[in-house]
Amino acid sequence: MAEKERTQYKLHVGKIEEGFVIDHINPGNGMRIYHDLGLNKLDCAVAIITNALSMKMGRKDMIKVETPLRKYDLDIIAFLDHTATVDIIQNGEIIERPRMELPKEIKNVISCKNPRCITSTERELDQIFVLTDAKTGTYRCKFCETKYDPS
Repeated sequence: MAEKERTQYKLHVGKIEEGFVIDHINPGNGMRIYHDLGLNKLDCAVAIITNALSMKMGRKDMIKVETPLRKYDLDIIAFLDHTATVDIIQNGEIIERPRMELPKEIKNVISCKNPRCITSTERELDQIFVLTDAKTGTYRCKFCETKYDPS
C-alpha cells in the first residue's frame, strides 16, 4: 500500500489595524500567555495560532489581539516567555517593537507554594516575586524567599 503524501496547508490570519502581536512564542506557551494576560476576558478579536511553522524556531505559537497593549503586559509576557517578540500595531503598521527583558518584579502572576509564607494566610496580599538571578531567570517570593519552580 502506498504511503499517502502529507500536504502542507498554509493558514492565513489577516493583519490587524490596532492592537498587538506576540510572536515567536515557544510552542505550547501560547495558551498560557493567553490566560495569564486575561485575554479570554477581553471583548475584542484574539487569534491564537499554535504550532505554526517558523523559519527561525522550527515551530512557534503566535497571538494577535485587536486592542491596545497595557504596559504591564510586557512584563508578564517577558516573564512567561522572554524569547517572544511583541509588535505594537497602529493603522495596520508596526509602530514599535519593545525589547523584552525579564522584569525585576512580577506581581500576581504566580503564587508562592510555601505553606508557611504570609501570602498563604493573608489572601489580600499581592503575590510578589523578585528576579534574583537574571542569567538563570530565577525568581523568589518577596516575603519568604521561596524559589519559584515553573514545573
